[in-house]
Amino acid sequence: MPHRPAAARPPFDRPPLDCAPFHVSRRAVLAGGGALTAGLALGAFSGASPARAKVMVEPDADGIIRSHGISTFGELKYPADFPHFDFVNPDAPKGGVWSGRGTGASNTYDSLNPFILKGEPAQGLGALFDTLITGSPDEADASYGLVAERMEYPEDRSWITFHMRPEARFSDGSPVTAADVVFTFEVLKTKGAPSYRLRLRDVASAEALDELTVKFTFAEGVSTRDLPDLVGGLPILSAAWWETRDFEASSLDPILGSGPYRVDVADPGRRIIYARRDDYWAKDLAPNVGANNFDRYVFEYFKDYTAAFEAFKAGAYLFHEEFFSKLWATEYGFPAIQRGWVKKEQLPDGRPSGTQGFWFNMRRPQFQDPRVREAMAMAFDFQWSNDTLFYGLYQRTESFFENSPMAASGTPSEAELALLEPLRADLPETVFGEAVRPPITDASGSDRRVLRRGMKLLDAAGWNVVDGMRRNAAGETLRVEFLDDSPTFQRIIGPYIENLKKMGVDASLRIVDAAQYQQRQEDFDYDVIPGRFVMSLTPGPELRQLFGSESADQRGTPNLTGLANPAVDALIARVIGAESREELDIAARALDRALRALHIWTPNWYKGSYTIAYWDVYGRPEQQPPYSRGDGYWWWDEAKAEKLRAEGAL
Repeated sequence: MPHRPAAARPPFDRPPLDCAPFHVSRRAVLAGGGALTAGLALGAFSGASPARAKVMVEPDADGIIRSHGISTFGELKYPADFPHFDFVNPDAPKGGVWSGRGTGASNTYDSLNPFILKGEPAQGLGALFDTLITGSPDEADASYGLVAERMEYPEDRSWITFHMRPEARFSDGSPVTAADVVFTFEVLKTKGAPSYRLRLRDVASAEALDELTVKFTFAEGVSTRDLPDLVGGLPILSAAWWETRDFEASSLDPILGSGPYRVDVADPGRRIIYARRDDYWAKDLAPNVGANNFDRYVFEYFKDYTAAFEAFKAGAYLFHEEFFSKLWATEYGFPAIQRGWVKKEQLPDGRPSGTQGFWFNMRRPQFQDPRVREAMAMAFDFQWSNDTLFYGLYQRTESFFENSPMAASGTPSEAELALLEPLRADLPETVFGEAVRPPITDASGSDRRVLRRGMKLLDAAGWNVVDGMRRNAAGETLRVEFLDDSPTFQRIIGPYIENLKKMGVDASLRIVDAAQYQQRQEDFDYDVIPGRFVMSLTPGPELRQLFGSESADQRGTPNLTGLANPAVDALIARVIGAESREELDIAARALDRALRALHIWTPNWYKGSYTIAYWDVYGRPEQQPPYSRGDGYWWWDEAKAEKLRAEGAL
């Protein structure tokens, strides 16, 4: 689905941070994406998954690999004739409705075009589009044919050819052709949001060899490991449909796609409703068996989070994921829960837990010295916040790959040093010692010992105390403004600001409306901004958007800090070019050390679980796949719904 990369899950204890739209098959899955929205397309199986021998993908005698799927490191779980993913219920009934809260920077939407920077797109638009290949949430790095029946590529992955299914159709009945795939690639690369241009830069060309065969050729000298999956995961657009339309215009006209749903009702500020297509061409293909079970998906929009939660309690929508610890700890005893009408659960989350923090905009002069950034991070007392504000629900984030084997710990291994030593000139010396960790405070809310360490760093950076304020040699005051669009985060930022003031920093918080917040984020017009990015189990080219030099000054990219460091660029290239899982983990740990030592953020907190509540109208599989929230393969249980109606619940 088209979605905003690395930010598919909202930050804990704050509203969502959105970035530019993008889609890759397995990376969208692992970031929580799917047919409709984050976490909604994937599910679990109503019994234990059978053990399977790995399917080795190996070249034929001519050196070409011909396969029904592709994975980062060459192994697939499912053979060519698999009937469905192990975790699904293949007999799940169709019908009913799934409804949830619509999210967006403006608590509304004004566009049904998710591929451009202009406008705020509605949630769930991925339901309209199919892709050449699609991922599986019980594998870390595998994709299988959807519109493409099979694919072929050389061992070096310098190119890939997709052979498309002749039965593939757009929702108007027109065939999905290789020319449409080529059009999609070209229009996204030239007119799509900046993130498309960055991600597709290593793709040299797309060529329609015939009506149903498309070949992608990749640039010479680049890492090609992830590029087949990248191009195979592009949502396929109709070239004919776009002939008379402006691709770069924000519009409320639904875009023609070949996916399982169509837009039924678009009512900005209130809701968007998707209806399942009875004529969906791929409904019986193996990746779709047990999926797309609901007749309708409904996303309800509200003016703020409080209004949304009250509406959920009243049954105005049926599924809710909670991101506020105070609400989770204190507000889930409402009557519908007490009567058993609403279920409350914590589900395990096997994915990396995200990089949530307060991000320093290093484009600003006051943040260019890393000692200033490190000092300011010391003013945030996580231990106090967790005990006092979060009811002990979280753990401190230390790594950019938290809750995964890619998180660095201790001193660098020999393999990590082999990557880091040649880059020493562009890295802080602390990279080569113990992995940088945030300080542990006494949980008092204002640990004097830690604050004194921060103040010494500010002294060393030339920001001395003059009349109670930090000033540099030019007499300029050290000022920092936190930018947010919701007062709900004020309880967390407020104490942080007070500690900064104790250090002599002129700190403040500015709350703006959601539309202005989105605009200022895209324009990098802020000092410090809160946000959370989801990291893939198999990170790849998306790292360039988050931390690469190319994205530092590209408006609309998620490089919130403006980081532009040649050593980081080189380590990102190592991650992208890793040829084994072991190599990838080593390179990611080296990158993690570098990012942590550069102090580009104040790390926040994480929890390795989903906190959800839902009205008890759904049937659900017994098991949850490891890399998904799992509710996307639920189904409507009419008997349960009728019971709640009889009791006056609905």
